[in-house]
Amino acid sequence: MLSGLSLPQLAGLLVAGVLLDLLLGEPRRWHPLVGFGKLAQAVERRLNRNNQRFARGLLAWTLAVMPLSLLAWQATEHAGLWLHAVLLYACIGLRSLRDHTMPIVEALRRGDLETARIRTSWIVSRDTHEAVEADLAKAGAESLLENGNDAVFGTLFWFLVAGGAGAVLFRLANTLDAMWGYRNERFLLFGRAAARIDDALNYVPARLTALSYVVLAGAGRARAWECWRTQAPAWSSPNAGPVMASGAGALGVSLGGAAIYDGELEQRPPLGMGPGATAADIVRAWRLVLQTTLLWLSLACATALFVLAWRQHA
Repeated sequence: MLSGLSLPQLAGLLVAGVLLDLLLGEPRRWHPLVGFGKLAQAVERRLNRNNQRFARGLLAWTLAVMPLSLLAWQATEHAGLWLHAVLLYACIGLRSLRDHTMPIVEALRRGDLETARIRTSWIVSRDTHEAVEADLAKAGAESLLENGNDAVFGTLFWFLVAGGAGAVLFRLANTLDAMWGYRNERFLLFGRAAARIDDALNYVPARLTALSYVVLAGAGRARAWECWRTQAPAWSSPNAGPVMASGAGALGVSLGGAAIYDGELEQRPPLGMGPGATAADIVRAWRLVLQTTLLWLSLACATALFVLAWRQHA
């Protein structure tokens, strides 16, 4: 392991970090990722002057991500094992996915479309001010499936590879992709480095996430696999495609399709099979993300126990 930790240590710290997240949730004040976002904005304002500069974007990414990642690595080298778990807690967003999406479900169930629209606008970039219930349910389910990989499973994967510093590196890179990875006039070339680096870091975790959604689909495994195989290639993101297609197939709902971005209707490729999403499907998407987390923790712990048993008998 790049972290220098043994697999049993990593498994234990993995469980500890996830439990901290579930128990405490995201910090209400002084959230580290919010602070990083402000730092990234300052770096971008300083370097993104002519807009069409890939090299400036790569430099900005390096200045924003690498010092903090190296600082995290150095800190874990000199502190106790507990710091790995704390860094994982600071990076993972499992409980926050629930905390941001369940209010949408509650608003839809009581027929409060205005609150549901506002809450949904906090987690997606599409326009929601005229969205109907089906649009909001679809947006919530899609956000949970995709961000299950970005906020949870990618972080867990890189934690297993490189400990707390790996989680920090991945989460900062993923945050910059969300901030700079747009194909618009401002970020067309400047944000390309952030988008490509995130694609590379997310390639393996996204496919492990998609596979996990298939495994947990029960009787819908064949459907989830078929959606992944046939629908993912049409999606613009190489990593979001497999995750969202397999997830929609696992849930047995139809996602994708029409959505409004910046006032313009965009017809996206279809995802999944079955009826359109409802508020109940947001809850089902959250449960799928939670079950996938438990699956990953169980596999990590089982592998660690096997390693310990093998060492005792070696």
